[in-house]
Amino acid sequence: MISEILRSIAFIFIGPFIKRTDGKKNIPKKGPFIIVANHNSYLDPFIIYKVVYPHINQKIHFLAMKGRFWDKFGDKISRGVGCIPLDEGKEKALNEMESLLNQGKVVALFPGGPRSLDGSLPKGRTGAVRLALATNALILPIGIIGAYEIAPRDNLIPKLKRCEVKIGKPISIKTKKEITKRLLHHLTDKMMMEITKLSKEDYKK
Repeated sequence: MISEILRSIAFIFIGPFIKRTDGKKNIPKKGPFIIVANHNSYLDPFIIYKVVYPHINQKIHFLAMKGRFWDKFGDKISRGVGCIPLDEGKEKALNEMESLLNQGKVVALFPGGPRSLDGSLPKGRTGAVRLALATNALILPIGIIGAYEIAPRDNLIPKLKRCEVKIGKPISIKTKKEITKRLLHHLTDKMMMEITKLSKEDYKK
């Protein structure tokens, strides 16, 4: 019930900030899959939920830091709406996401890490690729254009501007090579380049 109420509030609040969404046809009809996107605003998870949820009708489990949202709503509610805390350990969080993917669920993370402070795309972290290799789940790249201008950095009050959302084609990551750190970073950079094309941001490779 709490999850449904918060989702409804988010949908009503976020809708006016989205100017257009391209690539809805690329969203898989069901899980498992991994959503990856650029991250410039605290609005990003709500934007992703707004554009993806209607096409899959299931909860999206976000990797999250225990920040304002967690402090405001508490542990039980935060977990109830699908947040997976990174603060309790990266490997623990990734194991939880792997378990969810193996159950056919949908997970989401921002491979560039915390919100960008300048609107560019930081070097990607390997978590999404590791999950894809472990579960054979598809990766769905999303580019959000303009969210930084709506609510940059720690600005809680959004400006009256609108963003665009571009959804790319799902990426299947498979390899017969030995999985090394170098390979993980190479595959991650390729994934980040897809996000770059969608978001039109510079990638700090």
